[in-house]
Amino acid sequence: MKSVLFVCTGNTCRSPMAEALFRDLVKERADYQIASAGVAAAPGMPASKHTAALLKERGIELSGFLSRMLERADLERATHVFTMSSHHMAAIAEEFPEQVDKVYLVSEFAAEDALRGKDVSDPFGQGRAAYEETLRDLEKMLPSLLAYIDTTWKEPET
Repeated sequence: MKSVLFVCTGNTCRSPMAEALFRDLVKERADYQIASAGVAAAPGMPASKHTAALLKERGIELSGFLSRMLERADLERATHVFTMSSHHMAAIAEEFPEQVDKVYLVSEFAAEDALRGKDVSDPFGQGRAAYEETLRDLEKMLPSLLAYIDTTWKEPET
């Protein structure tokens, strides 16, 4: 089972958006578990209104989503961790150094040169246009991320 974890700051905008979009990408597949968390999240918050609205327009429902703080168990369970920014990667490396070998920037495998290695912009506190930009970037990044996982995945040895 591939267990993918998306990480941002507050777990209300970018990482829930990435989680929902990626879940939609693999909806026909039983070999994926997808979750998200934040490095500085206030637990129990719903996804931001623009995140929820944009996803709903794409037929993706987020009604039961509640934010949560990144915990060691999340990282231990995950086979792949994708952060929205290099800041999030650094926060994980500082607090959970033993987990860094499975942590990547979400844009690391982007097909477009202009997106590869770029932090996903944080739309928090901004208008709908900022959320639309974040959504467009994630929609371009996630198929390459899925291809990376599928082509490099090896079942853990037992």
